[in-house]
Amino acid sequence: MASPFDIDEIYPDDGDHELRLPRRQAGNSPQGVAVTLLADYTLRTRVPLPSAAIVALLGETGVTTAGARTAISRLARRGVLEGSRLGRRSSYRLSRGAAASLSAGAHWILTSTTSTVRWDGCWTVVAFSLPQELSGQRRALRAQLRWLGYAPLYDGLWISPRDLNAPARARLDQLTLGAVTVFRGRQAPLGSAIHRAPIEAWDVEAISRSYDAFLRRWTPLLPAVVSGEVDGAAAVRARTEVMDTFRRFPVLDPQLPVELLPEGWLRRPAQELFAAVYDGLAAPAERHVRAVVARFADGTQPGIRAHTTADMLAGVRLEASLAERGHGGAAG
Repeated sequence: MASPFDIDEIYPDDGDHELRLPRRQAGNSPQGVAVTLLADYTLRTRVPLPSAAIVALLGETGVTTAGARTAISRLARRGVLEGSRLGRRSSYRLSRGAAASLSAGAHWILTSTTSTVRWDGCWTVVAFSLPQELSGQRRALRAQLRWLGYAPLYDGLWISPRDLNAPARARLDQLTLGAVTVFRGRQAPLGSAIHRAPIEAWDVEAISRSYDAFLRRWTPLLPAVVSGEVDGAAAVRARTEVMDTFRRFPVLDPQLPVELLPEGWLRRPAQELFAAVYDGLAAPAERHVRAVVARFADGTQPGIRAHTTADMLAGVRLEASLAERGHGGAAG
């Protein structure tokens, strides 16, 4: 199952922090699929799953056994997963830091596509200049700006139609150590017809095509989802794919002002279709994940719960009692 984007485009990399979510790679991303699966069914509880069960679930999405094991190992080294061992059985769960980042990301994904806040006509402009020897810091700043919904109008000058809130200001201060300046105001149009409008920092036509492709891909499946015809591994695969596809939109279209967009912008129809498919497949997908995990664990696992769009909007309060149950020392 091909993923059209990579998880690091959605969830921020904390620079000096130990936690490092999967980075960009060409083609399929077994690590990204693994994180999506664990987040979709264990984010609230952080319940550990047998590594063999994770490998089996990844296998149903087309990831090879070797690829799945490598992905798990790398995620553990990056601090995304925590390992434990009971006898000869290894288990893994989301780390607390990863769960917090994924919860924040999930909330952002949905609120960015459902917000009805009116635009005040102003742009936030972030200007920065970092020397060549600070290339790592520059990459981190650009990644953080993407995460905050900014796009480059010119090299070293990024813009957003939304105001910069206090947490975002603090984060930029931490990353740049004073090498950044932030302005907010209205564009002063020039008399020339060849000036560049701020909205041109985004490829509006490409975003529109992406929304259209999403609707064409998932609309035909919706009747089968509603009637309960999609079940088992197919439900898990479809749910993983629709999440992997939809979560790119807040980066592509960070609440761009509808006043500046073509008529009939497809942001809301895409969000409604995503919610219908993702939530509509929650019950059958959860049943299948429970069944797969039960093959490799002693009895059923109550901590497996399908994450829904309502959970995404509400945010996740980690359930420590379930998360800690049965979790021993770190696996080697």
